[in-house]
Amino acid sequence: MTLTVEQAYAVCRQIARREAKNFYYSFVALPEAKRDAICAVYAFMRHADDLSDDETKSREDRRVDLDAWLEAWHQAAQGGATDDPVFIALRDAQARFHITTDLLDQLVRGTAMDLLPAHSNDVGAGVASVQPLQFDTYATFDDLYRYCYYVASVVGLVCIRIFEYSDVRAEKLAEETGIAFQLTNILRDVREDAERDRVYLPIEDLERFGVTIREIQQLKNGRHLTLNQRELLEFEAKRAEHYYKSGEALLPLIAADARPALWVLITIYHRLLQRIEDKNFDVFTERVSVPTITKLAILARGLVRMLIARLRGNT
Repeated sequence: MTLTVEQAYAVCRQIARREAKNFYYSFVALPEAKRDAICAVYAFMRHADDLSDDETKSREDRRVDLDAWLEAWHQAAQGGATDDPVFIALRDAQARFHITTDLLDQLVRGTAMDLLPAHSNDVGAGVASVQPLQFDTYATFDDLYRYCYYVASVVGLVCIRIFEYSDVRAEKLAEETGIAFQLTNILRDVREDAERDRVYLPIEDLERFGVTIREIQQLKNGRHLTLNQRELLEFEAKRAEHYYKSGEALLPLIAADARPALWVLITIYHRLLQRIEDKNFDVFTERVSVPTITKLAILARGLVRMLIARLRGNT
């Protein structure tokens, strides 16, 4: 029996509530229709992430699975029969908020970026068509920016279509806000990534501060940071801080009823970066996070903003 659109959205809300963590706190501050659409997009991304991260399979098999799943989505998006609740909900959200199929394809390519060679420029091709490297690095910040664009900025470009905007400047600002978020994730996850033979800090930056990949890999064992290593991480944090300014500029360019949600998301992510800075960039002893009580306090402020926006909309 095929689910109704309402039932499909309910499934997506459950997935978002269970998995979204930082994102879900911002979802709560959205009007219902926009919240449902964001949850559908998140559930779509989550499934793509799960396929990409399935370490019981080889990289090649995971790329094949992603391509097959993406083709199933394309058939559903074109009106084909489907009993997948995520596809049913996303198809409705896509129609309501004019989300292009190309952007959704890029979301899937973003989740597959870690299955591709870092030097590959062929993210527009099928993910099954590219052979992986033995380890993952990015030579320059331009290379890393491109990675961040596909794994984070595209999410922002989809979100602002749901949030709604009329000023084209919002697109570049959303792109750069995604860069800020992903650089924050990279700083938080340096140790975990090293354990998976992934070093996202650009090689040109490591060389600038006299830090080697081997040193980064050894830091996962809890060795104390040297001055050079700490300066390297501080350099990347300052780069992230620069891109958070784009988030501040983006806020007034989206619809008033969505600004509180975006404010909550930006504030939580920026707070995470600040906690990393406050810990003097020790992201190796333990995983840095924003406490739940802090997230709830930020959400409460966002809900007040939401209420004010709605009251102004009714006057």
